[in-house]
Amino acid sequence: MRAVDLIERKRDGGELAPEEISWLISQYVAGQVPDYQMSAFLMAVYFQGMSQAETVALTRAMVESGGRIDLSAIPGTKVDKHSTGGVGDTVTLILVPLMGAAGLVMAKLSGRALGHTGGTIDKFESIPGVRTELPLQEVIRQATEIGVVIADHTAELVPADRLLYELRDVTGTVPSLPLIAGSILSKKLAGGADAIVLDVKCGDGAFMRTREEARALAETLVRVGNRLGKVFSALITAMDQPLGYMAGNALEVRQAVEVLRGEGPQDLREVTLALGAELLLLAGEERDAETARVKLARLLDSGAAWEVFRVLVAAQGGDLQAIEDPSLLPRAREVEELLSPAAGYVARLAARKVGLAAGLLGAGREVKGQPVDPAAGVELLAKVGDRVEKGQPLARLHVGRPDRLQEAKRLIGEAYTIGEKPTQPGPLVLECVR
Repeated sequence: MRAVDLIERKRDGGELAPEEISWLISQYVAGQVPDYQMSAFLMAVYFQGMSQAETVALTRAMVESGGRIDLSAIPGTKVDKHSTGGVGDTVTLILVPLMGAAGLVMAKLSGRALGHTGGTIDKFESIPGVRTELPLQEVIRQATEIGVVIADHTAELVPADRLLYELRDVTGTVPSLPLIAGSILSKKLAGGADAIVLDVKCGDGAFMRTREEARALAETLVRVGNRLGKVFSALITAMDQPLGYMAGNALEVRQAVEVLRGEGPQDLREVTLALGAELLLLAGEERDAETARVKLARLLDSGAAWEVFRVLVAAQGGDLQAIEDPSLLPRAREVEELLSPAAGYVARLAARKVGLAAGLLGAGREVKGQPVDPAAGVELLAKVGDRVEKGQPLARLHVGRPDRLQEAKRLIGEAYTIGEKPTQPGPLVLECVR
């Protein structure tokens, strides 16, 4: 085979055979197909798309490019979850111990901050001492011993995705449904789970801005994933305003601890319970979503999920005192308040601008490899529907990069829209795709 022949056929709208896609991916990972040819292929896919059979073949080839986590020797159903990214999305830190408390095994491989969205690994690492860069064998051992893991993606898993994503990022080919599906699903399939729920977010703070775009992605992911031998479903959830009241790493850990203790913001709790209930259904543990939700709510309220979280943190080297007393988590030296310019009701709170502001303050990265400040971020004091008075604090900015404070402050000011009449926030869980 020759890469140029495959590029030309895809450029002209032709369909590639599974063995051709497998050859192209394996040769690229081996360094035999250069970046410039793979860039041309990605651009051809961007414009011509891929059939479902091609997307299945692409995903399978990406999985086969590296190692896999084999959890088959562990009794019970192994579950996983993926979020397409949002602001204040601390669900994983709550959902993993919650699933453990429910008797399921969850070895969650997560990522770091990307663009305006936070990263679970950055958040988990803001707990002093926590290790997330675990070899595959340690992931398997910990899953076997305590049933729960939160680890960074290892270079041993799906190297094709890392190489392709870096190339897509600099060639304008990121927003392609088959390429997005291959990237997400290959990592989930290599992770060893039996059942996977996908949290496909839509709205201002999501990569999929409209519900129609989110549905198209959810349907592609579920159909391709199910054809590859696993059980998938997706919830489409709203991301017009941030989940909860925190955007930032240690700040979000504080909020996760609140929910795990049966408290915390209702919206973050609701999305977590919805995703958890879907996993119980996929695993065959419950027959209807409401019964599953009630079961999980009891595990939060009783402290059972909190106890699993403590075991998880300790297993990965974390300081238990820092989660038992969140005041011991990293704290910013400088905190500045943003005041409301008028009296009225919060009519809109643009999630994307909150996420961008948190990143500027130090919670995210402006260049590849830049360290994050675990204490930096934004604390929201009012959300959609809340009554505010002129001069009342709307948000607190926890400053890690003082030179970016004014820009971050401007973004938070723009994120808030104050109206004269009360506005009710819309529903969080919009639909389920199975």
